Amino acid sequence: MTEEIENETTDQEVDELEQLTRERDEYLDALQRLKAEFENYKKRVSRDQADFVTRASERLVKQLLPVLDDLERALEAAAEHEEAKLEDGVRLVHRSLADALAKEGLVEVETDGAFDPHTQEALLAQPSEADEGTVIQVLQKGYKLGDRVLRPARVVVSQGPSDPEGRRPPEENG
Repeated sequence: MTEEIENETTDQEVDELEQLTRERDEYLDALQRLKAEFENYKKRVSRDQADFVTRASERLVKQLLPVLDDLERALEAAAEHEEAKLEDGVRLVHRSLADALAKEGLVEVETDGAFDPHTQEALLAQPSEADEGTVIQVLQKGYKLGDRVLRPARVVVSQGPSDPEGRRPPEENG
């Protein structure tokens, strides 16, 4: 009887071991499938992203082709020494390029009023009749694309009115 119990126990252990081995193999198979699916997903996303970049570039290039055509016409007018046509051609190129970039979301940085360090770069501070910290001159326009500043506007900022006799205002004692 002890032998039968030992045989049953051994059979049960063998059955448990076989069951655990099957479960392990099933889990391993499922994990390998999941890994393969994930690799395929990564490849598909990478391919889709590359296609998106290509389409975006294609759209921008299509919008810039008329600008290229206008520039060629302006160069032809310059070769013929037709200054009026050259000026008109350059204006047309500028307008076409500005329109194409505006369609892509390019916006000029506002420079009216107070200096904004987030969108402007102060290159100089000069005395003027304007209030201190006011933009008095734009040296180079700045541009934003959406919420991102592509290039800050380079400006001259007012130091406020200057004292004509060169005196400094008295400092407050506190």
